Amino acid sequence: MSQEVSLGFSTCPNDTFIFHPLVHGKIDTGDIVFRERLGDVEELNQMAMRGELDVTKVSCHAVGHLLKDYCLLRSGGALGKGCGPLVVAREKIGIEELKGKRIAIPGRLTTAFLLLCLYDPEFEGHSIPMPFHRIMESVKTGEADAGLIIHEGRFTYPQYGLTEVMDLGKWWEEETGLPIPLGGIVARRSLGKDRTGMIERLIAEGIKYSRSHPEEPMKYIRLHAQEMSDRVIRQHIELYVNEFSPDVGEEGQRAVETLIVKARKIGLLPETAIPVFC
Repeated sequence: MSQEVSLGFSTCPNDTFIFHPLVHGKIDTGDIVFRERLGDVEELNQMAMRGELDVTKVSCHAVGHLLKDYCLLRSGGALGKGCGPLVVAREKIGIEELKGKRIAIPGRLTTAFLLLCLYDPEFEGHSIPMPFHRIMESVKTGEADAGLIIHEGRFTYPQYGLTEVMDLGKWWEEETGLPIPLGGIVARRSLGKDRTGMIERLIAEGIKYSRSHPEEPMKYIRLHAQEMSDRVIRQHIELYVNEFSPDVGEEGQRAVETLIVKARKIGLLPETAIPVFC
């Protein structure tokens, strides 16, 4: 008897690269049938908050709100070094000059927004949430004074005539000495330890498969890549699918837990004794 499991992930190349083998029958998933649900990272965060998905990619910020019903898997996440969110503007200005200005953000539950608030909580009140793919255009047109960009935005913002104001990932690494915990895969606790453990292993196996057959997922990746060039797609995968993807390891686990503790200290996440990882 097969079990259908809803699986949410973003349209970003790192996610479609990782999950292609699981949703297209490239690896043996046993009695689990995965049903894909693709969405923007903030859409996935909100769907998880409503309990609509069995397994899903979410921001590490959102994980801290979900611990009653979900636990974090060790595989499939987006952690790394030199891959954090950037603050960009139309002209070179200091980050302090943006206080009180309109900053376009990719969502209030994103790790990018949490990092901005950890840098300075004053930025919390002047943000404009919007889908991440609209942010650079909104800064270019003057709808926003600055933008908090994620994903492939770090490769493409110069095409919009924008300049970097601050690299929040670099700031995090200097502050903590840890990789940047951007996103992770959560699973319903009600699935049980055996099931979540199996799904964790299948995701790691899917990563191994895509790395061994890198051309196979490309059609699927391009289908969802929002007119990205193949060069940007490959840069994106190389940056975000890394040594932390099959297993976060001790360093990655410390990074996630440190982020959550820091967020609790400034009141952006609720206190709980529930463990983060499955």
